[in-house]
Amino acid sequence: MQKTQAVAEQRGAVGSAFMRLGRRFVWGMDRYFGRNSTVGDQPFFDVRDFPWVPAVEADWKKVRAELDELLPYAAHMPNFQDISKEQKNLSQDDGWKTFFFYAYGIKAAGNCKRCPETVKLLKKIPGMKTAFFSILAPGKHLPAHRGPYKGVLRLHLALLIPEPAAECGIRVGNETRHWEEGKVMIFDDTFDHEAWNHTAAVRVVLFVDMMRPLRFPARFFNSCMTWIIAFSPFVLGSAGSYLKWEKRFEAVVNQDGPKP
Repeated sequence: MQKTQAVAEQRGAVGSAFMRLGRRFVWGMDRYFGRNSTVGDQPFFDVRDFPWVPAVEADWKKVRAELDELLPYAAHMPNFQDISKEQKNLSQDDGWKTFFFYAYGIKAAGNCKRCPETVKLLKKIPGMKTAFFSILAPGKHLPAHRGPYKGVLRLHLALLIPEPAAECGIRVGNETRHWEEGKVMIFDDTFDHEAWNHTAAVRVVLFVDMMRPLRFPARFFNSCMTWIIAFSPFVLGSAGSYLKWEKRFEAVVNQDGPKP
């Protein structure tokens, strides 16, 4: 018994040591990517530094139309924490629903087929890795947290923003901003941030993680890192969970109408 306990403690210590080394490596890479970012290293970014943004904003109503077709079925969409257990620190209720298209390049084929205009728009975003409709319920508040990896930037395309708009917003670092329908917002989620919807209606954005513009050779290292992340248990496990949800969702929407 004592020997078994000693072995378990030794393995636990080794595992903890590897985790600490992993965190230090990622933190070191974050600093490296920040120094080599061609668009700077700050909480929010000027969308004028991304010349493809006007083309994305021009087609937002096509995406909104596909969203409108899906919203009656929102109750059947998975909560983020249902498919990614790491999100349980942020949400434990039904207030944060998701409808995925891509997760680090892994395609939710059924969802993409259902929303072809959204997929066309996503292809206009260079380095797009992850994309989904992010639906915040009335009164939902996502507490302050930090993203895990600086090699990507986060983009929000506002699709459905309830009034009063001042009651629906996001803080990144020391800056607070509010979404505007049809407009793109780009920020670095490795800064401390939180989001809220203090209105009486749902808020929806097209949530995208895309490759951070970097100088060479940082750009090469970032490509290698994102490839490794895509095949990590974290991503593959979440993707597997989502595909199960997608099948259930398809079974619902293929029936005669939304369920209560």
